[in-house]
Amino acid sequence: MGSSCKEQESKKCVFWVQGPILVGAGPSGLAVSACLARQGVPCLVLEKSDCIASLWQQRTYDRLKLHLPKQFCQLPFMDFPEDFPKYPTKHQFISYMESYASHFSIKPRFNQAVQNAQFDSGSGLWRVKTQVADYISRWLIVATGENAEPAIPEILGLDKFHGPVVHTSGYKSGSEFRNQKVLVIGCGNSGMEVSLDLCRHNAAPHMVVRNTVHVLPREILGFSTFGIAMSLLKWLPLKVVDKILLLASSLTLGNTEQLGLRRPKTGPIELKNATGKTPVLDVGALSQIRSGKIKITETVKEITRNGAKFMDGQEKEFDSIILATGYKSNVPTWLKSCDFFTKDGMPRREFPEGWKGENGLYTVGFTRRGLLGTASDAHKIAKHISDQWRIMNKETNTCSSNNSSHIILLQKSLLHP
Repeated sequence: MGSSCKEQESKKCVFWVQGPILVGAGPSGLAVSACLARQGVPCLVLEKSDCIASLWQQRTYDRLKLHLPKQFCQLPFMDFPEDFPKYPTKHQFISYMESYASHFSIKPRFNQAVQNAQFDSGSGLWRVKTQVADYISRWLIVATGENAEPAIPEILGLDKFHGPVVHTSGYKSGSEFRNQKVLVIGCGNSGMEVSLDLCRHNAAPHMVVRNTVHVLPREILGFSTFGIAMSLLKWLPLKVVDKILLLASSLTLGNTEQLGLRRPKTGPIELKNATGKTPVLDVGALSQIRSGKIKITETVKEITRNGAKFMDGQEKEFDSIILATGYKSNVPTWLKSCDFFTKDGMPRREFPEGWKGENGLYTVGFTRRGLLGTASDAHKIAKHISDQWRIMNKETNTCSSNNSSHIILLQKSLLHP
């Protein structure tokens, strides 16, 4: 296969993929690959970076831990090691995913960023183009997820600031900001944890709270708040569970509005399901806010050369700015002529119906329900494709479950240009 490509250096190779083409080798992509493997269906995994789970390996800060207990974050068919703590560290989670990929013989093609993916109604096939080759298949699985690339807000004057401006995707440790006065824009889980980390390295974080935010304790009476919510939802309506969580949070954390953290009118779980906005699970930031080590500021009006002007009229100087503004989907940049996704790169159909589009298109990692939602969709996708796979192979008698032989080099002249 490689030698054939070298003979046609001026032409891009085109490959027929017997199973589905899967874009993205993060947790979502690994989960679907494993579910397909259990069904005996091979797939081709394309990954733009040089490793699996690149967001975790390359774009997360050192002190990061899972916000939820490990039993809510494991992928299909493989539990976390028993000796892992209740809340595994970033490095433990990466180790788990590498073991997962090895166990299920998942071997992505790295450094292949998808430039264009489009369905050809004439042939009934998907054509996926990378900078290396073109791939043809009956099925396309979008597994790039909700957090494919950093979301950088447009803030007046940001380009004029004299100091470093870093998105949390490039933040590693507060040691780089020791003794600095730092403006942290964003008050979600990343903004809170980065601010806490800055405090531990003798920096002075000022956290911008632009919107309302739900802050919940990570645990209530030694039990995971998320686990309690999941248990209650089996028996009680969502709005009732939200009220119970807010009452427990008020008793545990006190009135967060007095700290400048106003709660939304919609409950935390209802808001998460509707918008994807995750409640903050407090791991120590609130105590630092109460002590004054983390200062809450108004919305930024304008960034200046030496600092920022705020909506309340104040102006302050800062040494650095950290953008804790989250991530976004990148699907609209490469999936063409497809109206299944919104302009924001999210499926138009809400969970639990968002996993399946038309013409052999599938999505995973867009449920706004974390890895539990990912696992649910992975099972559905694998079952749906495997049913088609078995029917096709009965008809053609060409069944193959060997991942190393299911990709065939085609002559470009035989395909649409």
